[in-house]
Amino acid sequence: MNETESREEGLQAEIEDLKRQLQEQKRLVAGHAVAAAKKPSGRSLLMLLLLLGGLSVAGYYFGYLPRQRREAMLVTESQASGDALPVVNVQTVTRSAIKASLMLPGDIQAVTEAPILARAGGYIKKRYVDIGDRVAAGQVLVDIEAPELDQQIRQAKAQVDQASAAVEQAQASLQQGLATENLLKVTADRNQKLADKNIVSKQDNDTSRLQYAAEQATVQALQKAVAAGQSSVAAASANLARLTDLQGYLTVRAPFAGVITLRNVDTGALVNEGSTLLFRIAQMDRLRTYLNVPQGYADSIHAGQPATLTVPDLPGRKFRGTVARTADSLDPASRTLLVEVQVLETGGVLLPGMYAQVELALQRLDPPLSIPSDTLVMRSTGPQVAVVRADGTVHFAPIQLGRDYGDHLEVLGGLEEGQLLVVNPGDAIREGVKVKALPAEKPAPGNRS
Repeated sequence: MNETESREEGLQAEIEDLKRQLQEQKRLVAGHAVAAAKKPSGRSLLMLLLLLGGLSVAGYYFGYLPRQRREAMLVTESQASGDALPVVNVQTVTRSAIKASLMLPGDIQAVTEAPILARAGGYIKKRYVDIGDRVAAGQVLVDIEAPELDQQIRQAKAQVDQASAAVEQAQASLQQGLATENLLKVTADRNQKLADKNIVSKQDNDTSRLQYAAEQATVQALQKAVAAGQSSVAAASANLARLTDLQGYLTVRAPFAGVITLRNVDTGALVNEGSTLLFRIAQMDRLRTYLNVPQGYADSIHAGQPATLTVPDLPGRKFRGTVARTADSLDPASRTLLVEVQVLETGGVLLPGMYAQVELALQRLDPPLSIPSDTLVMRSTGPQVAVVRADGTVHFAPIQLGRDYGDHLEVLGGLEEGQLLVVNPGDAIREGVKVKALPAEKPAPGNRS
């Protein structure tokens, strides 16, 4: 093509030169004609005709014929290009790896955290700890002073003594009643024998027998009075024990070893029973992180599974953890499985409330297919891919997408492993068109999760 253009440019230059010569001849002929009284000579006319004929022949051979050959060549090349198959780059449908990793966000929390409230009302007598202090189990945190409770305890002790005295009095009456009962029993038996011998009148016998029966009823009443007195003693003793236990709550102790994360009171503050929050304590030797695992990975999560935690604020640091338990049920709103990951030996670096990324090592029994993202075609009928069949024709197959990882996608249905997909199909790639498939220069993305 470059040689033809050069020849054409040379020919155009020659034509321009001939035109200039023709103009020069015309000026000369005009000058001779004026000089010869407006009548050209025969020689001049002959030369002019010969010059015009030469220019015509040169223009035909050096202008028209090369242009015709070049146009014919262009037409031939255009037809050859039209008859050639369009070349497309293809990628192979692969299956995701059986072993994969899943990265999910989570919030770090203390494995045990509890609020400490006042169990007994009163005034703060002395406070021993503050926020950030590490405490042992049973360590005294605060002392509460409650004079009213001391008065209640003394009153309860007096009630116990009074009930005990009443019981003792009832028992003495019972002993007296038993003695009287025995005496009347002996008298009644003796009168019965004498009455059988007609020594004692029947009236005297009946009187002694009824007196014995009346005394038996009195003894039963005294026995019940003793039982009631003993119950009163038990009730008073229980009340005294309750107040004594309540007095023990005036000394607030740590329920477990941990760190004080919140303090709400100071010395002299008034606290109410069961409603005033004194401290909040968290167990820091173990931390836990809650994750929401998508439904597609729920069957791959089990207790004892290893996990790795990373915190954006601590670059390069990784903390090993273990899946402690799962909810064994999906949240119907988000279709996720709640998973708890526990971390040991954090060295005090991780703190409750931190945001972390948790990486779980998975082993899927039936991993889904994977395709490059640049093979996906979105149409009004849904996601599709251009599949190159064995005969070289293109078929747009609808697919069911799974998770999107950016450079590659998971496919849950619509494809088979090993099929060839067109990369970035253009407008020329239509249903049924025959193409020439070439492997893409860029390899397919690796399988990861």
